[in-house]
Amino acid sequence: MKMRWGLSLLSLLFLFSLVACDSGGKTIRPVARKPGKPAYGDAIVVGTGGEPSNLIPILASDVPSHDIAGLVFNGLVRYDKNLKLEGELAESWDVAPDGLTITFHLRKGVKWHDGHEFTSRDVMYTYRITIDPKTPTAYADAFKQVKTAEAPDPFTFRVSYAKPFAPALESWGMSILPAHLLEGKDITKSELSRHPVGTGPYRFKEWIAGQKIILESNPAYYEGRPYIGRYIYRIIPDNSTMYMELKAGTLDMMGLSPVQYSRQTNTPEFTARFNKYRYPAFVYTYLGYNLRHPLFADKRVRQAISSAINKDEIIHGVLLGMGQVAHGPYKPGTWAYNSHIRDFDYNPALAQRLLAEAGWKETNSDGILVKDGKPFQFTIITNQGNDQRLKTAQIIQRRLKNVGIDVKIRVIEWASLLAHFIDKGNFEALIMGWTIGQDPDIFDVWHSGKTGPKELNFIGFKNIEVDRLLEEGRSTFDMEKRKRCYYRIQDILAEEQPYTFLYVPDALPVVSARFRGIEPAPAGITHNFIRWYVPKEEQLH
Repeated sequence: MKMRWGLSLLSLLFLFSLVACDSGGKTIRPVARKPGKPAYGDAIVVGTGGEPSNLIPILASDVPSHDIAGLVFNGLVRYDKNLKLEGELAESWDVAPDGLTITFHLRKGVKWHDGHEFTSRDVMYTYRITIDPKTPTAYADAFKQVKTAEAPDPFTFRVSYAKPFAPALESWGMSILPAHLLEGKDITKSELSRHPVGTGPYRFKEWIAGQKIILESNPAYYEGRPYIGRYIYRIIPDNSTMYMELKAGTLDMMGLSPVQYSRQTNTPEFTARFNKYRYPAFVYTYLGYNLRHPLFADKRVRQAISSAINKDEIIHGVLLGMGQVAHGPYKPGTWAYNSHIRDFDYNPALAQRLLAEAGWKETNSDGILVKDGKPFQFTIITNQGNDQRLKTAQIIQRRLKNVGIDVKIRVIEWASLLAHFIDKGNFEALIMGWTIGQDPDIFDVWHSGKTGPKELNFIGFKNIEVDRLLEEGRSTFDMEKRKRCYYRIQDILAEEQPYTFLYVPDALPVVSARFRGIEPAPAGITHNFIRWYVPKEEQLH
């Protein structure tokens, strides 16, 4: 399972359940527009709260970077609208009867954006640079499972594994990189990090730091030229400002907050101009603890904090009911989800008892618990531009004050948060989110071997049994055996509470009504983005 700061496998991994209701529960039916005739041209202006960190995909784990990379690059495989794997740069593939060898048959005639031909050389380079110890990537482990890799001809690529590796095929959804531009060079110093060259439907045009990234449609794209001529990615850290720009007509698409969705977008004027969607996302939000910090070394403290937090209060107060409580790293209803997890529900009395058992018995004049002369206080950090996370932190702050814990909140600009706090382990606790891939493998986030710089187990969680179960779960094709592994992992995480799993939110995208061809599906609404169009008479750009 690939996990990033919000989205996975090119932003397509959402379970779709279309709902559109006003605050009174009535269905909203936007003013219907005639389909019109598909036409090339126009631009879509998309609002986002964060700026990409690096446009070479293997060097980035944040959503903004992969949002852009998903339009510039292709993988060998991808998920279709029904969340089934299909070929992308690989036209087809063969899997050996024992499941240990995959032979990819690559598409012919695919061109890099600079006109170079795509071949198996590019796949081999991507594989080799990803497993290179000098490459600071979070995605090496899946490729390290490969025993041998070979490119017998320009359009065949074959990999063999020493033992079963369940996520093998999915792992080749990783973006393929251009060997002719990167071979023999230090990838960490490549200009492609700011000016990528891919094979995807859009070509990089311009990046104005802190403002926007502009992509242009690729007329030579193997699936056909996208209808929308330009993709403009506007960086607007404040959600309220973003919403004002949407209403003013300077944005075409953004993710609404629950308040915006339910209370501010139900007027006839708005519904005539925009279409909004709602579906449960493959994403969860969590409060994570730096387990290297002595304050959180005792699991009773983590259990106490979880017991002091009212998750239902957050669901209703922050999400306005547009989400569900999270109890672990899987979305409720998926096959790996353990519905019998014994999580720590809201119980302030239990929280106080656990804190006392951990030695936090005395209080100072402010009512804050004290141990060894030090008050129980810590800072929660989160990213700028995400009102839901900030409001969640504020509710947690109030609830923890009731049991004698003093919490401070610090909101940090996205790039700085990644570079100076998370990557360096320079935090006490944080509120962030993960997007979950279709395969339940969570090795990269929870294995003790993934706690190094730029890796995803940045809280420093280490558990011998979890390590064994993670390795066992990915080393068999038997779904029932895998399920037993992941069920047990969820039990352990519920006991250890390295995260307080908070909620699974609903995705609430809104799109200008001039865009046609949007096809809601289990993969969300962007799976067929290259087929979105604006009739010629309605084009603005």
